[in-house]
Amino acid sequence: MDILIRQAKPDEYDTVGEITAQAYLQDDLLDFGESDEYLGELRDVGKRAAAAEVLVAVERGQVLGGVTFVPQGGPMADIARPGEAEIRMLAVAHTARGRGVGEALVRACVERARAVEGCTGMVLSTQATMHTAHRIYERLGFTRTPGRDWNPIPHLDDITLLTYELTL
Repeated sequence: MDILIRQAKPDEYDTVGEITAQAYLQDDLLDFGESDEYLGELRDVGKRAAAAEVLVAVERGQVLGGVTFVPQGGPMADIARPGEAEIRMLAVAHTARGRGVGEALVRACVERARAVEGCTGMVLSTQATMHTAHRIYERLGFTRTPGRDWNPIPHLDDITLLTYELTL
């Protein structure tokens, strides 16, 4: 595998946004499909990059996937507590799946979190159906934290995001 993980460049934002949007759509992760409001957030990589660090996996100049790394205390954090970094919006293009791209992106986030002074942990939210992602997290030492599970849309009772954490 000759995949490079690095910070996304502005001219790659549209590609990363579309990979992320298509991953969520094709994996049926959006309750309202193409009309889901969250789809706009997934595509807006520029907004994420202004508030966090967007990393990409690149091979021979082609973007294969991306992830948002939120340093401790960052405005993009959903569940991070003081001293914790957070992973958001991990996505790999369907054509690049099964090649270790997702794991490489998560490993890069863990390395970045370890380099942040005072950062003692990393957290993330995931959907119950994201079994492949769960295997990656568990293989890398993340553990389930059911007490932190949450609902991003409180008026819809059937949406619960599962949480994982890693002590650094």
